[in-house]
Amino acid sequence: MTSPQLLEGEVSARGRRIAIIAARFNDFIVASLLKGALGAWVERGGAASELAVVRVPGAFELPVAARRLAASGRYDALVALGCVIRGDTPHFEYVAGECARGLQLASLETGVPIAFGVLTVDSVEQALERAATSAGNKGGAAMESALEMAGLMARL
Repeated sequence: MTSPQLLEGEVSARGRRIAIIAARFNDFIVASLLKGALGAWVERGGAASELAVVRVPGAFELPVAARRLAASGRYDALVALGCVIRGDTPHFEYVAGECARGLQLASLETGVPIAFGVLTVDSVEQALERAATSAGNKGGAAMESALEMAGLMARL
């Protein structure tokens, strides 16, 4: 019996064109996510000068910038970084839900993978834990996901 053909993407920055879109709102968290994404990029063989970083006001603005970047044809994948912390109003649900939906729609419409590195948390403590510069930084994990998907899309 033969084995099925397995298609996977390599988690490598070599030869990849990646852009990061990072929200400025809650920058005390997003800055750590961005640091983690940049670290993962360099660790996987990328040069910092080859990486594009685009800043937007907040998580709600991530999808429109991601859609424009994905449609440009200049990038193999994108990394979206932001942080939405639950408060006392329904604002959290609107921003977090529409951000996720918009990023997914941009990815599906363009065929460009967009890694979701947007923290949606109940507290500042949860956000700090997920943005820690030690192991587990979700910005670094999002970069690795983007690189793997870029590699997979190149093989499909």
